[in-house]
Amino acid sequence: MRPILFLAFLMLSNSVFAGATASSANTSMPSSIPPAFKEPFSGEALIQLVVGLCVVVAIIFILSWVLKRFSGISSMTKNMRVVGVLPLSAREKAVLVKVGQQHLLLGVAPGRVSRLHAFEPGEIEEANDKKADSFSNRLAEVVKQRRASEEKSGDRDE
Repeated sequence: MRPILFLAFLMLSNSVFAGATASSANTSMPSSIPPAFKEPFSGEALIQLVVGLCVVVAIIFILSWVLKRFSGISSMTKNMRVVGVLPLSAREKAVLVKVGQQHLLLGVAPGRVSRLHAFEPGEIEEANDKKADSFSNRLAEVVKQRRASEEKSGDRDE
C-alpha cells in the first residue's frame, strides 16, 4: 500500500508542478511568439525555398537581358561580319572578315588569331545574298529537270 501511495503522490506532485510551470510560462511570455525551432521540411519552409530560388533565377535572367540589351558591344558589330570560313585542319581555319569596306583574311588557331592578308576595298567582289540566290536558282533548275524527265517518261509510255 505504501508504494501505491508514493506513486500517487509523485503523479499528483508532477501534475501540480507542470501546471505551475505552464501558468508561469503563460504569464512571462506572450503566446503569439512562435517557437524558435521550425521544422526544416515543412510545407511552409519548402514553399519559401522554392519561391526564393525562383526570385534569384529571375533576377539573374533579367540582369543578363539588361546587360545584353544596353551594352555598347553589339553596336560595333554592325559594320563587321564573317564572309567565309575555310577549315585548314581540325583546329585551324582561315576566316575572311569584312570590317567596314575592307576585307581581312585571318588565321585562327587555338589561342591565336593572326592577320594573314588585308585586301584593298573593291579587290574582292561581293555578291549580296549569294547563298539565297544560288539555292533558289538551283531549286528551280532541279524542278525543271524533274518536270522535263517526267514529260519524257510520259511520252515513252504512250
